Amino acid sequence: MRFLTDRKRATGLGSGRTGTHEHWKMMITSAALVVLVPLFVFTFGAGLGGTHEEVLAYFARPCPAIITALTAVVGVLHFKAEAVDAVVDYVHGVKGKLLIVAVEALAWVLIAAALLALVKLAL
Repeated sequence: MRFLTDRKRATGLGSGRTGTHEHWKMMITSAALVVLVPLFVFTFGAGLGGTHEEVLAYFARPCPAIITALTAVVGVLHFKAEAVDAVVDYVHGVKGKLLIVAVEALAWVLIAAALLALVKLAL
């Protein structure tokens, strides 16, 4: 005879009530990346081949700097959402929670590093 409560039997099963929100977040970041990645490739390509001063002057303009910043932020946030989803699906318990914290921290460090590098390049 098993003495399991209703809550214990239902742990890990059923809706977490966040699926629609996560789906729309991924759809929006995916659509943004469909536009931003080609813009970034063309913008970055236009800055290639110049001297150091020319590249600094190019990224000091608002359009290339904004496109680069948006691509970095949206790309890393999209990566973070996918990585957290994979961790939730395949790693359970304390290890899973620690991995989620690590993925979140890595994502925010990458965003901060990208924006800091862009600010140093543009200023």
